[in-house]
Amino acid sequence: MSLQIDLQPLLSASPVIQLHAFAAMAAFALGGWVLFRRKGDAPHKRLGRVWVGLMTIVALSSFFIWEIRMLGLFSPIHLLSVATLWSLFQAVRFARRRNIKAHMRAMQALYLMALVLTGWFTFMPGRIMNRVVFGPDGAGPFESAVFLAVSLIVGALSLWLVRRAGGTRRRPLAA
Repeated sequence: MSLQIDLQPLLSASPVIQLHAFAAMAAFALGGWVLFRRKGDAPHKRLGRVWVGLMTIVALSSFFIWEIRMLGLFSPIHLLSVATLWSLFQAVRFARRRNIKAHMRAMQALYLMALVLTGWFTFMPGRIMNRVVFGPDGAGPFESAVFLAVSLIVGALSLWLVRRAGGTRRRPLAA
């Protein structure tokens, strides 16, 4: 298995798939950074708003991607998009109500479930991102499984480190 990054399969895809993929990649990078940086300050809030916007684009654009049709135009993965939109709403509501612990857990779960876990499915044989990462012929089932297992381990370790650190929060200003 060798990585052979080639954006051509993605750049040849429909505009909605491109929008979906690039928003997901941006959300993955930004979300990972926000999870590891200081919490509660103005940059955290601004970046969090951008991340929520990106995730909303990812979830909404998925409803116009119909490559895997199992229930009319849709597949079970579209249920994850509904769950993502609901979770985004809940996580923002938690933050606005100052329920920071619930907000933190919701955002961590969203990152893991909506980006890492569902991102796995995009690397399955025959999918566009499989060809982007593994070249024009893509990777077979075994290579894809190894890639996905390694990425799950890295994702799980990253979230474990975030939780272990307790999320660095700013200290409230003294009165």
